[in-house]
Amino acid sequence: MLALAYAERSLYRAIRGQATRDEARPSDAIVVFGAAEYNGTPSPVLKARLDQALDLEEEGLAPLIITTGGSGGDRQFTEAGVGRDYLIQSGVAEAKILADTSSMTTYESVKAVTRLLQQRQMHTCIAVSDGFHLYRIKLMFRAFGITTHTSPDPDSPIEADSYLRTLYSLREMAVTSLWYAGIRE
Repeated sequence: MLALAYAERSLYRAIRGQATRDEARPSDAIVVFGAAEYNGTPSPVLKARLDQALDLEEEGLAPLIITTGGSGGDRQFTEAGVGRDYLIQSGVAEAKILADTSSMTTYESVKAVTRLLQQRQMHTCIAVSDGFHLYRIKLMFRAFGITTHTSPDPDSPIEADSYLRTLYSLREMAVTSLWYAGIRE
């Protein structure tokens, strides 16, 4: 029982440690993980992620941005498509953006992005998401052979709220534990 408590505490610390580290450096692509969109408009969470990707793109850290996220039940819009449109409206050249509009989970997004990178002989990326999410993203990309640097969005509404930050981090502990147990979907 003590060993389990220690493992859980260690995992929580690892998730929170990754959440606060910005490892952004020159890479092959910037990957923006999806979040909700509302009738074609990014949610505050998605907008914060996209704005972080814009900052990284302006620094010239990668020649390509990949947005992820499926429809989430919306018949007209996808998270990735809304993200792509937002980036274009913000001045990023359309040719520099790829959108994975079919993935519905983090795991599906990582698999799809890995395929897109490998098709272009690319092997590194900067993952952009809320801090709580980055430990697991990095773990998944590592399993597919992609070197990943993380860059948490500093204006995350979730990370700014101590209750939500804790809640989402605890959820990440559960799904990361499933990953370690071999449950991959």
